[in-house]
Amino acid sequence: MEPNLESLAAQMTLAEKAALTVGANAWETVPIERLGIPKLTMSDGPHGVRRVEGEGTPEAKTLPATCFPTASALAATWNVDLLGELGRALGDECIERGVDVLLGPGVNMKRTPLCGRNFEYFSEDPVLAGEMAAALINGVQSKGVGTSLKHFAVNNQETRRFTVDAVVDERTLHEIYLAGFEIAVKKAQPWTVMCAYNSLNGTFGAQNSFLLTHILREQWGFEGFVVSDWGAVHDRVAGLRAGLELEMPGPTPYRVQAVIDAVEAGELDEAILDRAVERLLVIILRAQETPKGHTSIDIDAHHALAHRIAAESIVLLKNADGILPLKGGETLAVIGQAAQTPIFQGGGSSHINPTRVDVPLDLLQARAEVQYAPGDSAALDRIEQGLINEAVNTAQGADAALLFIALPESIESESYDRPNLDLTPHQVALIQAVAQANPRTVVILNNGSAIDMRAWIGGVA
Repeated sequence: MEPNLESLAAQMTLAEKAALTVGANAWETVPIERLGIPKLTMSDGPHGVRRVEGEGTPEAKTLPATCFPTASALAATWNVDLLGELGRALGDECIERGVDVLLGPGVNMKRTPLCGRNFEYFSEDPVLAGEMAAALINGVQSKGVGTSLKHFAVNNQETRRFTVDAVVDERTLHEIYLAGFEIAVKKAQPWTVMCAYNSLNGTFGAQNSFLLTHILREQWGFEGFVVSDWGAVHDRVAGLRAGLELEMPGPTPYRVQAVIDAVEAGELDEAILDRAVERLLVIILRAQETPKGHTSIDIDAHHALAHRIAAESIVLLKNADGILPLKGGETLAVIGQAAQTPIFQGGGSSHINPTRVDVPLDLLQARAEVQYAPGDSAALDRIEQGLINEAVNTAQGADAALLFIALPESIESESYDRPNLDLTPHQVALIQAVAQANPRTVVILNNGSAIDMRAWIGGVA
């Protein structure tokens, strides 16, 4: 491929080379049609293919895709083989949807349990995060589809995420915050790495040569290209010098012109621009080796895989008197809105429009005698005693009470952090009341990060 790259780059004008380093729109690179250089199409991930149709129009919609468990659940499986299987399924869905690069996985450390995006990240442990990410990347890329390892680096909070300066000493940086990235790069060679919004030790991630060149390329041997997080670029020319090959999203003509002007004024060595162009062309041409949009995927098989992964991700925190597994034949009180409207992902750019959703209440009703009470509402900001009384009455006559409790997407989301580790006051009061009414109470939690259980964990089985 190298002679072809050099030939293509040599034939490109300065304007064409500058244009290639800035996105054409929200998801695609600029094609150079006269030279047969196609566009590269990206899509949000990482636990599903968030392909948007009609971007920027009132009719814009997210196309259906399998919503696989989030990274917080994936890490709880400790199963790299399963992550490889998931990656291959994601690769197939990318091919079906015409996607060349899936934006994920995220391996940022869970430095604080309040981070609103923790559900998108694997772990507090860099080895677990790195191994899981490498397995997922290898699975996706085995299908001829690229990944984008993100967010490089030390992007561990949503509060002031565009402006915060993460000040980290060298040992901590390498042993904690970079180690997961290093494992994933060395074991899987993602096609792209996405820089972070924040600064590291005073320099923005999009123009941090220490990160993008010294660490990523010179120390770890990264071979792909670096793409900005969406809107992370402050100075396009400084970014190119530092090792940022692609700015997203586009179009931003003034950024392209800034690159042209810098080269013409002698402020940017054109060899630096040529190097960025060649790195982009390597991936653009590689992506074309796998034709897109020509296959159909087995939705049922992918849903079954998501089901299997979710089952393996369940963590049993407490099981007094061996209440679980249920024996069958019991009368069950099923309580909680999350049993009827399950919450299985957080908010933000990773939000998937799922092809199918399993509803716990429906599945339980097919296997047992069930009485249901809504119990709570995501909109409640106060204790609603009427809902609690109804739940207590339902629980009292049952052999066991299954209480579904979930953090709403409005609490766990990109763009902001959680204010505390608490469930809502109503949810706490509901758990306490139901557990008092029925000693055989099982609490089923759907949450993407840590919660404080001290007020009620002692009272449930």
